[in-house]
Amino acid sequence: MSERGVIVTGGASGIGAAIARRLAADGYTVAVLDQRALEGSDSVAAYQVDVTEYEAVRQAVDDFAGRLGSLHGLVNNAGWDRAQRFVDTTPQLWDTILNINLRGPMNVTHAVLQHLVPAGAGRVVSIASDAGRVGSSGEAVYSAAKGGTVALMKTLAREHARQGITFNSVCPGPTQTPLFEQLDETGKLAVALERAIPMRRLGQPDDYPGIVSFLLGDDAAFITGQTISVSGGLTMNG
Repeated sequence: MSERGVIVTGGASGIGAAIARRLAADGYTVAVLDQRALEGSDSVAAYQVDVTEYEAVRQAVDDFAGRLGSLHGLVNNAGWDRAQRFVDTTPQLWDTILNINLRGPMNVTHAVLQHLVPAGAGRVVSIASDAGRVGSSGEAVYSAAKGGTVALMKTLAREHARQGITFNSVCPGPTQTPLFEQLDETGKLAVALERAIPMRRLGQPDDYPGIVSFLLGDDAAFITGQTISVSGGLTMNG
């Protein structure tokens, strides 16, 4: 897999950083796309890019694919939210949340497909959220965006199945990340969620890279259009 290039958005911290580290350890050549500056290494290239800006995304994707000569896949991970009752939100906040969490994956996936379609192979994994599957109080717009990302992956899975390109979603439950800490300044939400989660703990960034690496690999070649929750049993489906 030394020549398999994978793009990870939002890979400077949290779940994205954990995914980027795991994929590099698994032998992939990784490109991190993030608003924050990040130094690259032998196995990780870094692009300071806003995923809501299509042209900047396209240039970064084309540069990385050109350097490798090919592209294996994409992990749509970048995301952001602000907890607030929908009735108290504004259209400006809607635009910000939708642009990052839905338009962002659309931008990067579209740019990556320009390389995967001609190659007739590839993997796309989107980090969605259980909020997009079952809803989440105070996260109406975020839930809508993540539900839209799941629907996008399912539709593209159908459109590109015969080309050997797979599309799947991984849905984390509540996870101890810098974003979660911003949403839960008092710590009361974490305590309540720990009681509700059957495994009695919040997710950690390292709980997700394993399933992502699997879905990017050869063993997952016949898996597409699926939505997999990784939530300690908080949500169960099937």
